[in-house]
Amino acid sequence: MYKHILVATDGSELANKGLEQAIGLAKELSAKITVLTVTDLFPSYGIVVAPGLSTSPEIFEEYRTSMAEQAKAIVQQAIAKARDAGVTVEGLHIENQSPAVGIVEAAETHQAELIVVASHGRRGMNKLLLGSQAAEVLSLSKIPVLVVK
Repeated sequence: MYKHILVATDGSELANKGLEQAIGLAKELSAKITVLTVTDLFPSYGIVVAPGLSTSPEIFEEYRTSMAEQAKAIVQQAIAKARDAGVTVEGLHIENQSPAVGIVEAAETHQAELIVVASHGRRGMNKLLLGSQAAEVLSLSKIPVLVVK
């Protein structure tokens, strides 16, 4: 059925539930996993709000380096979990991208047959106010998506 599963993670407890489901499914189907984390766009609103502070290329580079280090740790931890379960796995980090767009583009580029994402399952006003990356992945993807609550 599915031979290549892409699972998105931000290292959170909730995302780890999605990772566990993806690992279990991959093991059952003898599929491989691509573990993906996406670091969001640089929050430029912080620069506008902070009067009197100047911006420099160093600030952007510090931010990028910090996010890259965090992403590397998240991906390595997820890879270790998959390998411990005997699943073939590779890791991927996409920088400076909206998470939902990064997830869908990575799944297409790496020819994944299923995307696994975790979701809080927010409804109503909370969903409108807080947004939902999982809902956006569902709306953008042509590839099947498994949403884990």
